[in-house]
Amino acid sequence: MPLTGPKEMFEKAYAGGHAVGAFNVNNMEIIQGIIAAAEEERAPLILQVSAGARKYASQVYLMKLVEAALVESDLPICVHLDHGADFDICKACIDGGFTSVMIDGSHLPFEENIAVTKKVVEYAHDKGVWVEAELGRLAGIEEHVVSEENVYTEPDQAVEFVERTGCDSLAIAIGTSHGAYKFKGEPRLDFERLETITNMLPKYPLVLHGSSSVPQEYLDMANAFGGEIPGAKGVPEDLLRKAAKYGVCKINIDTDIRLAMTAVIRKTLTEQPAVFDPRKYLGAARQAVKDMVQHKIKNVLGSSNAI
Repeated sequence: MPLTGPKEMFEKAYAGGHAVGAFNVNNMEIIQGIIAAAEEERAPLILQVSAGARKYASQVYLMKLVEAALVESDLPICVHLDHGADFDICKACIDGGFTSVMIDGSHLPFEENIAVTKKVVEYAHDKGVWVEAELGRLAGIEEHVVSEENVYTEPDQAVEFVERTGCDSLAIAIGTSHGAYKFKGEPRLDFERLETITNMLPKYPLVLHGSSSVPQEYLDMANAFGGEIPGAKGVPEDLLRKAAKYGVCKINIDTDIRLAMTAVIRKTLTEQPAVFDPRKYLGAARQAVKDMVQHKIKNVLGSSNAI
């Protein structure tokens, strides 16, 4: 089955009150684990490639791995650039076969964000590629994206931004944060703001970044079999599930996968110190990815049997 864009996925998600999982990929085992989980759940998929992943594995290698997945799977799969830093990176991914890109001008002044987003939209739409943009800023760190505080998305600005840029979906800031461990107080999302934006942009697909919510069992495992990972509260999964009822059609999932893999690899190498075959611990890591993604699809995204 050929790669697809997210348009039909999001239309079904909006109508069905669920969200599509956008899972970051860095290597073969991650891609295989994600595909295996989605196959069992019959869920649509967005495979995300970040700047860090492009640098680590190279865009060509990752796209060839995705091509292999397409040979073995009949799932609708979209390949998306996560946090494109500028026009040139977005253009390279569009020209390289991506079916969706994100231009992240959230760190720029409003007018500059509009200008760079509009430039990407014009190029992408000419190639039939979907464009996600971002308005507002999330606190935390994700590769090159760094912010010390949340800057919530203003509803009026969101409407103006979408109208002037023509972007196809919009990542908004309502209280989530990049990275796994960030909340000092009780995590909360601004559902009043989300509902207002949804009402002002009816049937328009919204996106949530910074939606880490790692199950405690993986945190305990990671800490038990290696250096302690500083803990704090992620976004409660029930809040993420609720967000899908308010027009959030795409939820990004990255840190949860990394932690699941790290926890299982630590456990495997601690319990079997003589193991030196990477297939042993990477095989276990691939299963951990599958289990985590399956959990997210069923319990957070609600996208099981959404094809």
